[in-house]
Amino acid sequence: MIDSKGFRPNVGIILANDAGQLLWARRIGQDAWQFPQGGIQRNESPEAALYRELNEEVGLRPSDVAVLGATRGWLRYRLPSHLIRRRQRPTCIGQKQVWFLLRLLAHEDRVRLDATGQPEFDAWNWVHYWHPLEEVVSFKRDVYLRALEQLAPLLFPEGAPMRPANPGPGRPPVIRQPGQGG
Repeated sequence: MIDSKGFRPNVGIILANDAGQLLWARRIGQDAWQFPQGGIQRNESPEAALYRELNEEVGLRPSDVAVLGATRGWLRYRLPSHLIRRRQRPTCIGQKQVWFLLRLLAHEDRVRLDATGQPEFDAWNWVHYWHPLEEVVSFKRDVYLRALEQLAPLLFPEGAPMRPANPGPGRPPVIRQPGQGG
């Protein structure tokens, strides 16, 4: 489903543990890390898409999490020109996303990347709140920044941790494989 301006509606999922760390996942077969996210289907609310994607991508159920909040309105990013499939109709030029901040209520061993027959991720870990800005592909970085800034007060009412002055490429310290908890 693509809107009249070429943007695909999507939900993004920022899952936090009790220590304020975020679940960070590696795309299957790639050295590309991101938050879970996925498209909103026709006649599906963003909340329904959130729970469907949460289960499909990380194997969690609604009872495993608490929704702390969501971004205001759509956050958009454009795909780089070389990633636009121009022969596809309608043509998708990017995504418009509602981002949800969740707190994990269940034990982290409930995280399952192989909950479906077509997993999207092959590893995951917990990272510092601002770490995703160092790792995410550049064309998504501004949306990640806006989502993290909007949602930080919900997770850190006393004030969010300091952001690194010069985010740059780094590597997550611990990699967990499908079905491997902490």
